[in-house]
Amino acid sequence: MRYYFLLGLLLSLSGCKKNAETTLEQHDYTNELIHETSPYLLQHAHNPVNWRPWNETTLQKARDENKLMIISIGYAACHWCHVMERETFEDSTAAAVMNEHFISVKVDREERPDVDQIYINAVQLMKGTAGWPLNVITLPDGKPVWGGTYFQKEEWINSIQEIQQLYENDPQKMQEYANRLAEGIKSIDLIERNSDAIDYSDYDTESLMTKWKQRFDQTHGGYTRAPKFMMPNHWEFLLRKAVRDNDSALLDHVTFTLDKMAYGGIYDHIGGGFSRYSTDIRWHVPHFEKMLYDNAQLVTLYSEAYQVTKKPLYQEVVAETLDFIEREMTHESGAFYSSLDADSETTSGELEEGAYYVYSEEELKKVLGPDFSMFANYYNVNETGYWEEEEAYVLLRLQSDEAIATRFGITPETLQQKKSGWKKKLFDYRNQRVRPRLDDKSLTSWNGLMMSGYISAYKAFQDPAYLVAAQNNANFIKNQQLQANGALYHTYKDGMSSINGYLEDYAAVIQGYIDLYEVTLDSQWLALSKQMAEYTFTHFHDDASGMFYFTSDEDKALVSRSFEYRDNVIPASNSIMAHNLFLLSHYYDVPKYAETAKQMLHNVQPELEKYPDSFSNWIDLLANYQSSFYELVVVGPEAPQKIKELSKTYLPNVLLAGSTKKEDDYLLEGRFVEGETYLYVCVNNTCKLPMKEVSQALTSIKE
Repeated sequence: MRYYFLLGLLLSLSGCKKNAETTLEQHDYTNELIHETSPYLLQHAHNPVNWRPWNETTLQKARDENKLMIISIGYAACHWCHVMERETFEDSTAAAVMNEHFISVKVDREERPDVDQIYINAVQLMKGTAGWPLNVITLPDGKPVWGGTYFQKEEWINSIQEIQQLYENDPQKMQEYANRLAEGIKSIDLIERNSDAIDYSDYDTESLMTKWKQRFDQTHGGYTRAPKFMMPNHWEFLLRKAVRDNDSALLDHVTFTLDKMAYGGIYDHIGGGFSRYSTDIRWHVPHFEKMLYDNAQLVTLYSEAYQVTKKPLYQEVVAETLDFIEREMTHESGAFYSSLDADSETTSGELEEGAYYVYSEEELKKVLGPDFSMFANYYNVNETGYWEEEEAYVLLRLQSDEAIATRFGITPETLQQKKSGWKKKLFDYRNQRVRPRLDDKSLTSWNGLMMSGYISAYKAFQDPAYLVAAQNNANFIKNQQLQANGALYHTYKDGMSSINGYLEDYAAVIQGYIDLYEVTLDSQWLALSKQMAEYTFTHFHDDASGMFYFTSDEDKALVSRSFEYRDNVIPASNSIMAHNLFLLSHYYDVPKYAETAKQMLHNVQPELEKYPDSFSNWIDLLANYQSSFYELVVVGPEAPQKIKELSKTYLPNVLLAGSTKKEDDYLLEGRFVEGETYLYVCVNNTCKLPMKEVSQALTSIKE
């Protein structure tokens, strides 16, 4: 009884924090992480803790010595991960306790999302909440017995000593608890085959929307909660639904949300790009880390919203965000880096969250001179924009450019010139500061998302540079991450590809390659998509449920092998995969693909009805079955120009295919006419008469 009481008591601590140690030429300590390539692991390579990487050698050492493991999980941009490092893991007293009794393992959650998912599920079960840093104690076999998030030093030392004493005094009870917890972990992400009959064409989604809309924040956009995450896939689907149903109220809330995010401090008004989330309800003060996956999806969202609304604000956001990606997040190989840290150095040499991005009033006056008054009005350098914690200002907007121009009696063109000047001056000024640290590893899954983002921007704005960036990234993945046997690597760093790919890697790259085919008509990308899809059926698919495991059958067994199917800040790998199979079933007429996609949607339907906003990408797939889904095929010498023209239009219910010459592929066979270019619009295996003009094809398509 005492054991469970102590477990409950010890589990009352949590958080997510950060510290980064300034690199010195000489170090008092160096541990085994020094041989790793992950920037997060390297940040801890000179802690006095005898950290080891997650690998079979480390796990075997714990088994051989019959020692408990401390598994500490985080990522390079995590603020509170760094705080716990500075306060606890750099402390020799805490390190001495850890080194005496435990095998201590550091894990980069971005490199090993499979490991992270097991232990975050464990802490979720034990505490009801979880986050990063994630700190777990396990038995020598890896089964968790205790965990939490952020701990202050004394709490940490006392807690791990208590657990060690329990292990020494009553290991059997710990084993029993670990076994029960392991069963709970296995049950979290299990999903069964749904054999109920459902006709999705008549499926009622209005009750789902009623439940969903109850959470809308009518004052600040998004949802009524803080912290406030952007959840781009939510607004992608809601944009589609608003357009399909001609629902002006829903469209207004989507665009209102996008406006508020673009106006808020969560958006970097000087350098472009979005931070991970807002700490407050009005999008003002962000958690300043910038993640590739957020910006990739937001580029897609704002590009599609521009196609619908033609709002200049959305074009500005996309252009500035992609400038940021090109400038700070792109390797010469075409690969995209992972993130920028939330923290950066101040003039005193201390690491401080947001230091690179915020300004004092005195700084702004000095840099902007006589323009300060208008700038202060535009970006709310007043009580509205004041960040009390840092005694500085986080720039945010409350009004449109038109309103500001009218207020100051200037033309919109003059205001744009002033904005450009302000941004240039402040950009140059802040570049004199120490820049946030870059996590320069490349994750295949996030690269796939960014590839799709560039393609979405190319469709909306027709900038050829966007297509070039997407093609460069596609070639990087093909040449560096895709192996001869069809397997993908998960990471790339310093010229080395490593870690066997997860389902998220295949799902995102297949999606990106299909997107790239649709704008280039280069069939190699479609062929590679099919090749990777077949690989996932061989190594990830579960015949019993019809879903795909997150890990390959070639990976080492962990505590559990789970299915990732609930959409989050990134759509679930299974939901992306279901979309891919739906499209590939149209491109190749493979019944297995169509049946699998529908069965996957069928499987999540019971939970989807209870928590619709956790299944936004699934509901988007459901929309393909609720109304006509079109195959639009263009064949002939002018096919590339007509595809380019078609791409400008928002077409969420249309698949594009085409060729300039005679082809035998399923959608192209028999459609080439020498010297002519025709557009073929088909739905439900029925095709309309061939058309010559893009406008005719668009008129014949309705959501």
